[in-house]
Formats: sequence, structure tokens, C-alpha cells
Amino acid sequence: MVSSWKVTLPCTRAEAEALKEDISPLAWLDVPPVLMTNEADPSKPESWRLDAYFEEPPSADMLAMLAALVPSAGGAMPAVEEVEDRDWVTLSQAGLEPIRAGRFFVHTPAHRDERPDDSIALEIDAGRAFGTGQHETTSGCLVALSRLRDGGARFGNMIDLGTGTGLLAFAALKLWPAARAIASDIDPVAIEVAAENAPANGVRLGRAPGKLELALAAGMDHKRLKARTPYDLVIANILAGPLVELAPSVAAALAPGGRLLLAGLLDHQAERVAAAYRREGLMLTGRIDRGEWPTLMMRKRRMAGR
Repeated sequence: MVSSWKVTLPCTRAEAEALKEDISPLAWLDVPPVLMTNEADPSKPESWRLDAYFEEPPSADMLAMLAALVPSAGGAMPAVEEVEDRDWVTLSQAGLEPIRAGRFFVHTPAHRDERPDDSIALEIDAGRAFGTGQHETTSGCLVALSRLRDGGARFGNMIDLGTGTGLLAFAALKLWPAARAIASDIDPVAIEVAAENAPANGVRLGRAPGKLELALAAGMDHKRLKARTPYDLVIANILAGPLVELAPSVAAALAPGGRLLLAGLLDHQAERVAAAYRREGLMLTGRIDRGEWPTLMMRKRRMAGR
């Protein structure tokens, strides 16, 4: 069994949210730690906990960099322990309860027998990539997809940018099973995990209509992603900064009248993200709020000024 080292520090809710976007200077380490934040006590919503997992015993400098990310700890000495399993994402997700979001019921294999008859069940095993439906960004996208289907929307060419486990791409294909679909991610592990999750959800891999193509890609800059344009549905559950940077390329890849779902942003970032896409000819058509994590529903104008 491979060992890793777990470092624990108390933090505030605001610090936990900030860590989802920037872990400098730890990001510059040869092997950055994996950071996980959790609400330590439900009765104290502002009190959270930071767990950092290192592949090697953390040095004093590493601990100092970690402590600098949580000023509220007041220089407290972090707790360090050796653990035997380095599959940290699996550890954090192993006890996940199923969720209901829109038409969907997302569960791990342990809850396979709990699937409601009136739902579209999606099985995502706790594993090496994020996107099990538990986070508000993912569940918000599931609700948004359901609303589009309930409103009579029809799509024939879809893309899921930053797919993670493949969940949102699977969900879109369940609602529009005859569509062409592609899912991409910058992380090769995510592409592997999405491929592993596809069979359990009845999703066939390939380039034909009704199948899902997977691509390792950063943003829209990949020949396979470009070859499939224009898309009539783009799902982008990433982070606010990359969403703003990607606005020109995503908008260019979207067909006139096409729909766009944006997630991975906090409430105070929503206007900045929406404004970046308005400048590219899109309009906001809806918003789904899940805690402090909104999902923006946008549509590309069919003609300039209309």
C-alpha cells in the first residue's frame, strides 16, 4: 500500500471557497498536494476544515505555504499524519449519498437499489475524478438540463467542457439520445474515468450520433472539438477565471440560437462571467441557484442586435 501524508488545518468558509480557485504558491510545487475542504460542524456554518494530502512527508516550507492559505488559523501548527491510501478522491467520496437533481438520480454503486422509477438514474463510482453530482455546480447543471428538456429544447450537437467523471455528458445524452456528443477535459485521468463510467450508464463511446466521443483538450483548442462546430449545446462546468478567458472561443463555437450552461462560479462572480459572454453576443435566459453556486443559462443571439 502506498503511503501519503495528511495535513489538517481549521479554516473559514470564505477561505475554503477561495481555495477552490487558487492554491498559489503550492501550485508551483513539482507535485502539488490535493486539497479538500469540508464543513467541520453543521451547527457552525462558518467553521470549515482543510485537509491537504501530500505524496511525500511535507517539509517545514510546505507547511508554512499551506498555513499561509488560511490566515484565520493564526499560525496554529497543522496536524500531520501518515495514511495508507493515496486515492484521496475515493476516500472523500466513498460515503456519498445519492442526490436528486431535476430529472436525475445520481448514485454510487452502493445505492443502486434505491433508484426511483420516475428518475433517470446515473451511476458514478467514487473515484479519481471530480463530478459525482454532489457539488452544487454539477447538480445545478443537471437541473438546467432538465429545464431545457422540459421546455421542449432539442439538440443535435453537444459538448461538455471539463467533463470530470463524464456525468453531465451522460445526462445530456439521456435527454437527447440521438445527438452527437463530445466531452473534453484537460486532465487525462478525467478522460480515463469518464470512459470507465460510460458502460455502467449505457453510454456507448464513439463519434456517431448517439455515442460519446472523449477528448483530452484545454478549452476549445483541439482539432476534434473544432471539427464538430457549431454546437447547439455547450456545457462548461469549470471555474470563473477560465470561463471568462474562454468566452470568445466558446461563443464562436456555438451556433446562432445555441444554448450555453455555465457553472463552477460563485455568486459574486456571476455578473463578471455573464458579462464576458454578453460581449460575445449571448443573453442570459435563466439562472439556477444552489447555495452560493449559480448555474447560468445563456443563449446565443440568432442575429446581431436581436
